[in-house]
Amino acid sequence: MIDRRTLLAGAALLLGSGPEVLSAELPLGRPEPFDFEALKARARDLARRPYAAPAVPDRDVLQAIDYDAHGKLRYKPDHALWAEGPSAFPVTFFHLGRYFQKPVRMHVVEGGQAREIIYDPAAFEMPADSPARRLPPNPGFAGFRFQERRDGPLDWRRNDWVAFLGASYFRAIGELYQYGLSARGLAVDTVMPDRPEEFPDFTHVWFETPAPGSDTVTVLTLLDGPSAAGAYRFRMRRTKAVVMEIEASLHLRKDVGRFGLAPLTSMYWFSETTKPTAVDWRPEVHDSDGLALWTGTGERLWRPLRNPPRTMVSAFADERPRGFGLMQRDRLFDHYQDGVYYDRRPSLWVEPLGDWGKGSVQLVENATDDEIHDNVVAMWVPAEPARAGTSHDLAYRLHWVADEPYPTPFARCVATREGNGGQAGTDRPKGVRKFVVEFLGEPLARLPAGVKPEAVLTASRGTFPLARTEAVPDDVPGHWRAEFDIAVTGPEPVELRLFLRRGDETLSETWTYQYIPPA
Repeated sequence: MIDRRTLLAGAALLLGSGPEVLSAELPLGRPEPFDFEALKARARDLARRPYAAPAVPDRDVLQAIDYDAHGKLRYKPDHALWAEGPSAFPVTFFHLGRYFQKPVRMHVVEGGQAREIIYDPAAFEMPADSPARRLPPNPGFAGFRFQERRDGPLDWRRNDWVAFLGASYFRAIGELYQYGLSARGLAVDTVMPDRPEEFPDFTHVWFETPAPGSDTVTVLTLLDGPSAAGAYRFRMRRTKAVVMEIEASLHLRKDVGRFGLAPLTSMYWFSETTKPTAVDWRPEVHDSDGLALWTGTGERLWRPLRNPPRTMVSAFADERPRGFGLMQRDRLFDHYQDGVYYDRRPSLWVEPLGDWGKGSVQLVENATDDEIHDNVVAMWVPAEPARAGTSHDLAYRLHWVADEPYPTPFARCVATREGNGGQAGTDRPKGVRKFVVEFLGEPLARLPAGVKPEAVLTASRGTFPLARTEAVPDDVPGHWRAEFDIAVTGPEPVELRLFLRRGDETLSETWTYQYIPPA
């Protein structure tokens, strides 16, 4: 099966040079009253009824619309919603196909009235022999995207900045004009031992008609799945980066074992930390290289991502978290050496709005042997059990950026390297692993000459035969590394923590890592 992320990356290139913008009218349904309060009531009522999956229009036809056939179904820019205003950002739509079979009903809202956008095959460039021509009338769409502003420096017909496609997945470009990781509306029972994961869908979408000249677009969605229903409002701004303010009202039909809010999904295959010999010609391949956390107590944590030998779940308990995100800190092209721009992939930061109470940021890392699989999930899981009949309201802000939106005053971890313990040129001791962790930042740059920072190390088990710090010999001010060996027995994971200090002054964020000794 073609991976969702790969298909969306290819779909971002579908808009060709196209004709000049015309006044093509979108066929619309009859008007009905609509607002966010009504949508929240609809979601609440929906959760009280048994789940019914969206009806698929014609499975045989959709199966025939494979990756290649789907790529030839290009939405025509002149048929875009708001191709001539009032919004500065036209909306185009994705076609249904083999990998996106559940229809999404699209609507435009103006003056408190919503009208469905009716599927019109004439809105798509469609080869004469395309299987899509055999679909029944108004089968719906697979998803949508916002194009760049009509009066901006980029050709809006060829460039988009946010896309919703597949289940409740969505993503946006950051400051570096590149797609990467995804977010989704809700994560339900991700890697639970006794039940399969659920992927609820955004089944209906409403676009609020903005005032002329507004830099904000507002989208409302109805989410539905076997265990939950919900109403979402997205207020999205395209500025230097992309910022989304999200309100969600969720209602549970069933008990949920792992109830993941504000979930992020990314890919990490390998980096300088560990790399199997000759697995790939490139030095690094990942959309994100670490999980950053800003806890309710103000501590800054950095957890480098891994490609573990088996699925691993880590939980970082917190109360009233200030933020967390899957970040891409390594921005050097030479560290990737390919043409898909991993060095430009956005970082994604979750900023809770209001009191999220007690819970944990949970990190799920799955094993992968290729870059086509999204194998990393980060999400907030409330401490209270998610029981059938309960409701959950939350608000948060997503920052699709090049770096963290609220920079830490501490030196940051910029590299994690792992290898055999002991010293080069000598017999290496068995059962000993070496870590070299690099930090960079102003607190280290202002250390007096001849003064070394202290490495503060802790481990859930094991001993440290070696621990030291030294300046990285690259003449970059404030670039230091901590090197340590850890000796452990047994295959159980080891939780490691490290930060740098001078006396009572903390100089760096806290590096955390889960080391899995060889079996």
